[in-house]
Amino acid sequence: MKTTTFRKIVLGSAIYDLIVTAPFATPWSFAYAHEHLAVINQALGGTPLPAFTPFHVLFACLLGSVVLVWSVLRVSDPQARYGRFDGVARFLFTTWMGWTLAVTGAPLLWLFIVPEFAWGVAQWLPVRSPPENR
Repeated sequence: MKTTTFRKIVLGSAIYDLIVTAPFATPWSFAYAHEHLAVINQALGGTPLPAFTPFHVLFACLLGSVVLVWSVLRVSDPQARYGRFDGVARFLFTTWMGWTLAVTGAPLLWLFIVPEFAWGVAQWLPVRSPPENR
C-alpha cells in the first residue's frame, strides 16, 4: 500500500484509541465506563464485571492516560514508524485480552480483541516507498 494510505490507517487507529480509551483516563469516567461495560458483558451472556478497588482503578487510569497521550502523538503526526510500534502494542494487548478471555470467558472482551487485532494487522501491512525523484 502507499505511504499516504498507511498514514491514514495510523491516524484512524489513533482516533479509535482516543474514543475507546478516553473513559479510562480518570477515576470518575472509568467508574461510569466500568458500570456500562458490566451491563454489556451481561447482555452478551457473561457475568457482572468484578468490582474495582482504588488500586485497580489506578492502573486502569494510568493505562488510559498513557494511551491517550500516545494517541494524540499519532493524530498529530501519523508516521509509519509510530504505526509499526502501535501494531506491536496492539498484538501485546490482544494477547493479554485473549488470556483474560480464556480465564474468565467474558464475552465483552471480543468487542476489544477483534478491533485490536485488526488494527495491529493493518499497521503491519507492507508499505511501498514512494519512488525517488530523479
